[in-house]
Amino acid sequence: MNVKEVRQLFPILDQEVNGKPLVYLDSAATSQKPLPVIEALNQYYRGYNSNVHRGVHTLGTKATDAYEGAREKVRKFINAKSTQEIIFTRGTTTALNTVAASYGRANLREGDEIVITYMEHHSNIIPWQQVAKYTGATLKYIPLQEDGSISLEDVEKTVTPNTKIVSVMQVSNVLGAINPIKQIAQIAHQNGAVMVVDAAQSAPHMKVDVQDLDCDFLAFSGHKMCGPTGIGVLYGKRSLLEQMEPVEFGGEMIDFVGLYESTWKELPWKFEGGTPIIAGAIGLGAAIDFLEQIGLENIMAYEHQLAQYALEQLSAIEGLTIYGPKERAGLVTFNIDNVHPHDVATVLDAEGIAVRAGHHCAQPLMKWLHVSATARASFYLYNTEEDIDRLVAALKKTKEYFSHVF
Repeated sequence: MNVKEVRQLFPILDQEVNGKPLVYLDSAATSQKPLPVIEALNQYYRGYNSNVHRGVHTLGTKATDAYEGAREKVRKFINAKSTQEIIFTRGTTTALNTVAASYGRANLREGDEIVITYMEHHSNIIPWQQVAKYTGATLKYIPLQEDGSISLEDVEKTVTPNTKIVSVMQVSNVLGAINPIKQIAQIAHQNGAVMVVDAAQSAPHMKVDVQDLDCDFLAFSGHKMCGPTGIGVLYGKRSLLEQMEPVEFGGEMIDFVGLYESTWKELPWKFEGGTPIIAGAIGLGAAIDFLEQIGLENIMAYEHQLAQYALEQLSAIEGLTIYGPKERAGLVTFNIDNVHPHDVATVLDAEGIAVRAGHHCAQPLMKWLHVSATARASFYLYNTEEDIDRLVAALKKTKEYFSHVF
């Protein structure tokens, strides 16, 4: 992978912020967009902007072909059996909420269990909290090891025959931990539970194969994988999706509407009420083409190299605490003694370096870590070791500045 050539495809990186060359280290929040994706969106709006499915005119047919073509690209990308198992959503949050509201409410009863972990993003906690309140089910948490990783022994202790849903993120957006989803799914299925996977932080960075994982549902977002905002994917096994009711009702998702009763279209369209996210899906398809041209294996290997380099360099800074296991995805979350992470991020921004600071939509994990917030530097295929060197130099400057303040 030629990183110099890759960077040239991201025009936003060629700018100065506060008089310094931009170093973008916030891809876990949202990735930047390459020219092929920008051009795909431009071509749609300039050349064949139209609604899909119902129109028989030329523009409508071209838009429908591009929209459904993107669905096929997603199917191949995650190795689903059928495009009927690919639902376009607004993002990971909407996808997880759909599973909770449709499958969860219909299949959970008092005494049933929902199992998640302390490291989950809020979008994989709150929907299950609401379903538990609605159905009387119990929400249980798999404990974490000292370094923030998950032990399969703890999974086996937590998941019981009363467990009906296990929902776990594949990669932590705070710790960088890569969770053993395939083995967790096996434990879930042995106890009669379905396996839900939050792949928001994994799908952009590594090969995700839903048949190999044998997960029942999987969700991810386009904007974290070089695609547009406002588009995401819910994968579900066809047998489960066919049993589920839609959670949004209106145009596009109906077959027949009478005065008092209506029927739904077949999969996947029964879950896509209203005018679909046409441009977003086309942009996501272009992003998948871009990532696959580079190779997910190459991206993962390169990010692992960056993460290990960052760990080595940041560990040498006295008074800096790094959270999460040594073996991790391409991000590093940290704090500097006696300096609030928002202050760290502010000083870094003055140096042209973009990082994320706060609770990262993971307040239960912050409580487990005994902190209120952290700073996070996250890497993608367009970052370099020089970016990390800039980060390290700026953190040393930050530490020196606040040592004089206090």
